[in-house]
Amino acid sequence: MPDTSRPRAVTGIARSLRVYHRDADRTRRMDALNATFVKPGGLVFDIGAHVGDRVASFRRLGARVVAVDPQPVALRALRLMFRNDPGVTLVPGAVGAEPGTARMFLNTANPTVSTLSQDFIAAADGAPGWEGQRWDSAQDVAVTTLDALIAAHGLPDFVKIDVEGHEAAVLAGLSHPLPAFSFEITTIQRDAALDALDRATALGDYRFNLSLGEDHTLTLPDWVDAARMAETIRALPHDANSGDVYARRL
Repeated sequence: MPDTSRPRAVTGIARSLRVYHRDADRTRRMDALNATFVKPGGLVFDIGAHVGDRVASFRRLGARVVAVDPQPVALRALRLMFRNDPGVTLVPGAVGAEPGTARMFLNTANPTVSTLSQDFIAAADGAPGWEGQRWDSAQDVAVTTLDALIAAHGLPDFVKIDVEGHEAAVLAGLSHPLPAFSFEITTIQRDAALDALDRATALGDYRFNLSLGEDHTLTLPDWVDAARMAETIRALPHDANSGDVYARRL
């Protein structure tokens, strides 16, 4: 029987490129929000870079970017997009609590939700809005840590973390307080979001805000403490689906 996983993966990554790179209004909102945290000459880590829409945004803002992703098809797309850009460093692999290897579960039709977290897959099973999602392939990937990336590249001004339920593990590999960072949340797995929030508060004194879906605008009028952010996450309607919590250090 022929292996159809690679054609599906190529089709899936082409879909991601269309979704994340062809919406001019979304791009303008994304740049405006990122400019809150990223300045010319700064350094950003993009953990879960996927097809590089955030990488491109950070580069438009004049920051150097260390982009990390474990998916071979996504890495090929990133290499093509940024092959002539010395301000982008690509790191193949995943980020976690400690270095080593881990099993990655690939959704070849929708690679943006590929994950290292079996709990994330279990939470998606049967959840409204997640019908038809299949993690149909798996592979072992190298894992590094935020501490190791900092040792190699320097302390970043901002870290974006989007790793489908694995966010708390990424933050567990960090012992340095960061000036600012973001991590993705989903309403199918609020416990993972709260775990990441707990880890953030263990790192330092932060205030938080939230951007839902692909709006790339902050939803709260004021930056709030961890307790208020936890309440906000718990109160989100299921159909909010996903978003990013932003943290900035006081």
